[in-house]
Parts: sequence; C-alpha cells; structure tokens
Amino acid sequence: MDIATFSALAEPNRFRIVELLLDGPLTVGEIAEQLQLRQPQASKHLRVLLEAGLVEVQAVANRRNYKLRLEPFQALDAWLETYRGVWDERFDALESYLRKLRTKENKESKENKENKENKENKESKENKENKESKENEQTN
Repeated sequence: MDIATFSALAEPNRFRIVELLLDGPLTVGEIAEQLQLRQPQASKHLRVLLEAGLVEVQAVANRRNYKLRLEPFQALDAWLETYRGVWDERFDALESYLRKLRTKENKESKENKENKENKENKESKENKENKESKENEQTN
C-alpha cells in the first residue's frame, strides 16, 4: 500500500473532496463551493490527490472535471482485508470472553441472591424462635 494514499487522505479537506467525488465528477469551482473553500485551496488539495493517484482530470470543453480513480481504492480495500481477518479473530475472542464473564457474573449474582434469601430466612426463623422462647419464659 502506498503511503501517499494515506497521506493524501489524512487531510480533512482532501478526505471531504474524495467523499464529494463519490457522487461523480466535479469541477474545482463546484468542489470549492460545496466545501466553502477558496478556489486556490481546492486546487491545491486536488493537486495532492492527483499526485497520489486518487483522482484524474477529464477535460470536457472548457471545463476540467475531477473524478475518482478506482484502482487506488481497490488497493486500499485489499490492504485493509489483510487486517479484517485479524480483527475478526480478536473480536470473536473478545465476544467469547465477555460471554464467559457474563455467565460467571450471572451465576455469582444468582448465588448471592440465594445466599441473601437464605440469610434472611435464617434470621427470620431465629427471630421467630427467640420470640417464642421469650413468650414461653413469660408464661412459665
């Protein structure tokens, strides 16, 4: 993968130009207007994109239309594909870990709830027995 592609796309205005050109060819003036740039700024960004091989120019009458070139984006996609597999594996492992963690937390939560209920029942039973014992002492 050519570093010039990343360098060209790293600048926000150039990235926005690429996004605009997804809809089709545009002139410098149209790009400048839509992005609220001055024409010299738009021209400078287009020159960088042109030098990186991301766009090409088509002369139509007295207009110069800029359009995206497909090849560098296909190369970028192929390069990213090598990382998708790695990330998919890592996300799958993370998902598995989180599932185990949730299962463990649910089990612990259930056990805590049962322990709390048992403790409350035991305390209630003890209180009842104490009360009955006191009542028996008073009647005797």
